[in-house]
Amino acid sequence: MDLSKLNVVQREAVEITDGPLLVLAGAGSGKTRVLTHKIAYLIEEKDIFPSNILAITFTNKAAEEMKNRIEKLIGGKSVGLWMGTFHSMCLRILRRNANVIDYNSDFTIYDVADQNTVVKKAMKELNIDTKHLNPKHVRNIISMAKNEMISPEKFENLHKDDFKYFNYIKIYKKYQKTLKNNNSMDFDDLINNTIAILQKNSDVLSFYQRKFKYILIDEYQDTNYSQYLLALLLSGGYNNICAVGDSDQSIYKFRGADIRNIYEFEKDYENARIIKLEQNYRSTQTILDAANNVIKNNRSRKPKNLWTAKDSGEKIKYYNAYSEKEEAKYVLREIERYREKTYNEFAILYRTNAQSRVFEDVFLQNNIPYQMIGGLKFYERMEIKDILAYLKLIQNPVDNVSFERVINVPKRGIGKRSVEKLNEFANSRGLSLYESLLEIEDISTLSAKAIKLFIEFREIIRSIRSNLDTLNVLDVFDKVIEKTGYISDLILKDTIQDTTRIENVKELKSGIIDFVKSNEDDASLSNYLAVTTLQAGVDSMNDDSDGVLMLTLHSAKGLEFPNVFLVGMEENLFPSYMSSQTEEDLEEERRLCYVGITRAEERLFISHSSSRMLFGKTNRNQISRFIDEIPENLFDIDNSGNTHKTKINNYNNYNSYNAYKKNKSVKSSGDTKIDEGSKYSAGMKVKHKIFGNGTVIDSEKGVLTIAFEGKGIKKLMAGIVPIEIVG
Repeated sequence: MDLSKLNVVQREAVEITDGPLLVLAGAGSGKTRVLTHKIAYLIEEKDIFPSNILAITFTNKAAEEMKNRIEKLIGGKSVGLWMGTFHSMCLRILRRNANVIDYNSDFTIYDVADQNTVVKKAMKELNIDTKHLNPKHVRNIISMAKNEMISPEKFENLHKDDFKYFNYIKIYKKYQKTLKNNNSMDFDDLINNTIAILQKNSDVLSFYQRKFKYILIDEYQDTNYSQYLLALLLSGGYNNICAVGDSDQSIYKFRGADIRNIYEFEKDYENARIIKLEQNYRSTQTILDAANNVIKNNRSRKPKNLWTAKDSGEKIKYYNAYSEKEEAKYVLREIERYREKTYNEFAILYRTNAQSRVFEDVFLQNNIPYQMIGGLKFYERMEIKDILAYLKLIQNPVDNVSFERVINVPKRGIGKRSVEKLNEFANSRGLSLYESLLEIEDISTLSAKAIKLFIEFREIIRSIRSNLDTLNVLDVFDKVIEKTGYISDLILKDTIQDTTRIENVKELKSGIIDFVKSNEDDASLSNYLAVTTLQAGVDSMNDDSDGVLMLTLHSAKGLEFPNVFLVGMEENLFPSYMSSQTEEDLEEERRLCYVGITRAEERLFISHSSSRMLFGKTNRNQISRFIDEIPENLFDIDNSGNTHKTKINNYNNYNSYNAYKKNKSVKSSGDTKIDEGSKYSAGMKVKHKIFGNGTVIDSEKGVLTIAFEGKGIKKLMAGIVPIEIVG
């Protein structure tokens, strides 16, 4: 088999076939090439039957791509290879062995919608009000427990003394019982029940341990505890496991990924070998130097240093804007300056989805095509369309389309059949739906409860319309939010998705504030809706086959672009405020920055603004510490920005984070930092403004390990986070 196209280290990773192997594959270092060549090598050169090889990926798309590559390398010789996601692999095992755990082999799999239905049914039977405890949030709690292999019984033992878990415990137990009675499993059960079979039946375990002589796992840094345990069990026969991943690109803690799985690989597998893929084939050396200098500040990592045979390339373009709108205009200018043929050579990466709004507005105003990757365009998001529908209905009460969109948003108990009856009445009288509400008491087919609910909705709209002539669009927006309880409802649901929706609604307010400021002569609701509709019209004319790419940093993982803009590089935004409270979260945020930098192939642009309106609030944030971690000599500074304040002359003049660090860290004449944690000792009682009261467990090199009441154990950086000693 021809391995001549592999570099020396890649080839070594392919040719080591026996024993545990951890391949630390840096960004752009060719890990997929190594994996596919390794599988082909096992079949072609080592005469391993494809059915004795298990290759696990994280997406079906990745599995399909790898299959195609293997096909090109060795033709049809890979037939019988077990390749797919953890879930698809477990499903095959379960179909054959479900009886071990008292399931029939024809069990059904519940998707998210089915899971929500079961949770709601359980809550109804337990007389738990869904208005006070959101079913989706409950489902997420159950899933998180399952990722950690926590059964309903173990969950109860862990939280029986914590009152706030009282209802979760009852629902989880009933939820799991319902699944079992229905001969059904959810996605988490596919993995957990497979583990249960392997642990319960030694014959089944022995069969699969003998069958899978070689196990390969991609993106190992993204595995959770149950996936880690499954791999450990299956590899127990031959111990030939090859885990490929990059600890520096572990950014999915919120999905349950446990970075310790890759950190502790050598502890889990005796005599494990480690190979580092450090040659990058994607980026210039300047871009890699920036990434290396940022990520080296993480204490918890397996060190490696990316390099390339390419030349150093252009310096990193740096811009300090006065406002978020000026930052968006700067990005547009640079795109037009460097664009040779297409717009899709440029990608704008941001920390939160809400940041896209200002870029979308500027691009729409200038008729520049763009594409949203991994998310909807701002004005197409559900929550934005909901609020705009309210505004349209208030402006134009005969707008039946907007009426039907919001009549039960947030849910107010008006059923589909009640709306149909209202429609029938409206059609019979030649009225709009809202006009029909003015005669609601005359609709005999409606129940008294439905009439009451319709009247409540009518009064919300009527109360806002009664003063419409004296209100600008911002006033109307505020009243809609207040009277409908839209954001209050999202807060009550308390899921990650709903938190994002709240941010987007607040960002819509930012846009409305901008509109009011720039349209003092006519900041009316009607003018705002006209402008917004025109923007949407321009948007629909754009050809998405060629447009500037916009996406979050999380969505960008695994992708690469010739030109990358890292925008909004400010403290409290990136890194986010919450992530900067603990060292563990800050390190994940730094890994996210590393991922963003290494998406760039040729040019990297980094920008931030001195003043930013986000989520309806104007803030003045210091520039991101991640900028400070990039050496000055790698920057090409654009001095045209921030003209409303002080013109930038050199790096140190604008690097406010330098001053921030000096205030937090005292240095001796030998430039050795004094341990900020030295005043804390084990057993000391402390108080944190977010996590509350806690007890210091350990203090080392400025990092405090604290057990907080009801919040668990956190690692915090002394001197950065305010921690009060209380005893």
